Amino acid sequence: VFLTDRIIAMSFPSSGKQSFYRNPIKEVARFLDTKHPGHYKVYNLCSEQGYDPKYFHYRVERIFIDDHNVPALQDMLKFTASVREWMSQDEKNVIAIHCKGGKGR
Repeated sequence: VFLTDRIIAMSFPSSGKQSFYRNPIKEVARFLDTKHPGHYKVYNLCSEQGYDPKYFHYRVERIFIDDHNVPALQDMLKFTASVREWMSQDEKNVIAIHCKGGKGR
């Protein structure tokens, strides 16, 4: 889901059995590489799960936020500073943000 033309919100990029009901990680990578080659960064806000950042050319940043919880102010400041820096580097840059289900955090 595009929140703006530069911000994408999605559910967890998954593999294995989870990819049947969540975003298959290879399809997410293909989409981002096709639509925004070299101009995307993925933010994993899920403290419960991670994945190999190689799928996204190591442009992944993790902010550990527990499900159904409010993030710590320090984590929000880190996140917003990182997003601001990435977005200001190039007007083509986009971010893809996800937690587990794609709507909670």
